[in-house]
Amino acid sequence: MPTLSAASPLPIATRGSPLALAQAHLTRDLLARAHGLSADEAELVFPVRTYLTTGDKLTTQRLTEAGGKGLFTKEIDTAILNKEARISVHSMKDVPVEPPTGIDFAAVLEREDPRDVLLTASGSAALADLPQGATLGTASLRRQAQALHARPDLNVVTLRGNVGTRLSRLEAGEIDATFLARAGLKRLGRPEAKLGPVDVDAMLPAGGQGVIGIAVHAEDEDAREIVAALNHDPTAIVLEAERAALAALDGSCRTPIAIHAVRERETLWLRAEALMPDGTDRWHAEGRCAFAADAARALGTRIGSEIRSAGGDKLARAVAAS
Repeated sequence: MPTLSAASPLPIATRGSPLALAQAHLTRDLLARAHGLSADEAELVFPVRTYLTTGDKLTTQRLTEAGGKGLFTKEIDTAILNKEARISVHSMKDVPVEPPTGIDFAAVLEREDPRDVLLTASGSAALADLPQGATLGTASLRRQAQALHARPDLNVVTLRGNVGTRLSRLEAGEIDATFLARAGLKRLGRPEAKLGPVDVDAMLPAGGQGVIGIAVHAEDEDAREIVAALNHDPTAIVLEAERAALAALDGSCRTPIAIHAVRERETLWLRAEALMPDGTDRWHAEGRCAFAADAARALGTRIGSEIRSAGGDKLARAVAAS
């Protein structure tokens, strides 16, 4: 095991949003625990460095219009590749299915609750309970498509910004409802995390939602070994299935895709769906396999391919247009 010392720090790169910082500090705390460091020592050995990403700069435009998931990782990946930082922390739902050459994910943390919470000014709600023609604010094409599939009467408007910004617009009455990831609410310690989430059976989450991934330079074996102590194998296996399905679907945040894998003893259950952005069409597939990485990848590829086949030319045109 490499020697950890403040004289040879391993900077952690992250976005500067409150949630991203919470995830970076959680990662540092876990690294400290895994390697027997005090909190003060960990601050010196693993200093947190923030980066403003292209995605953070786009406060009103949909990511679908600006380039997709890589907008939240590009500057952080560059910091790793240029060796300004040794470790980076990401929400896996924001990571492209094929990271840039030279970037390897050395660990994933145990998954937090992947479900969404539908919030109104008075608390959590079900889609069915929103009034006719209610205004739903979201920047997620997946959430938009799923909501419109269930409630085509809704008025969906683009809502960007961090959790606090979105909640303030809800409280101001600019929108009637918005979706937030329960994992983010819990990591921020928000009281809304205690409200009832949307059941997975009613609304599949995004692939990778609730999972924190930790990346290093592909040639940085010391950082890889240090980070590997945090890897949660069961989460890594379900993530293999979800990301394989995304890859088979050419998944990006420009295509409404929902994917969720879960462990059932020694079996993995994977469900996935693709939708048209306006919710008019939805293609779903699911399957089970042994709970192992190779089997999970194979199942993900098969389920993604089944959905592409079921969607045919209509889905293909939607993916191409994205």
